[in-house]
Amino acid sequence: MDTLSRSERSERMSRVRGKDTKPELIVRSLVHALGYRFRLHRRDLPGAPDLTFAGRRKVIFVHGCFWHRHPDPECKLARMPKSRQEFWRPKLEGNRARDLRNEEMLKDSGWDVMTVWECELRDMPSLENKVRTFLGE
Repeated sequence: MDTLSRSERSERMSRVRGKDTKPELIVRSLVHALGYRFRLHRRDLPGAPDLTFAGRRKVIFVHGCFWHRHPDPECKLARMPKSRQEFWRPKLEGNRARDLRNEEMLKDSGWDVMTVWECELRDMPSLENKVRTFLGE
């Protein structure tokens, strides 16, 4: 049973953003501080990656653990809602399947793909190392 009315739920869901999210802004700031330059949301690439490094043929996606179904069993942010599972399960698993298809299309086109999960932002030194390793030449 949902604890919010239909209009309250609609209003809350309308605040969910598709780009320029807080995790994305943190990753962009980190990457920029490391001295890398990038393009945002290239619509001509599958999935419109959050950060694109064209000269390196690399892209970074910044995924929310809930919306993109982080597969790590230790991640507490990727839990399934208790109410309306008949709606949420296919929706969220569809998001995950779409992400995997987009990643495969990018790899088939010669792009390297990295995904930064929202929960990884809790350990910035580790994330910085992961980004340096991925973008290093």
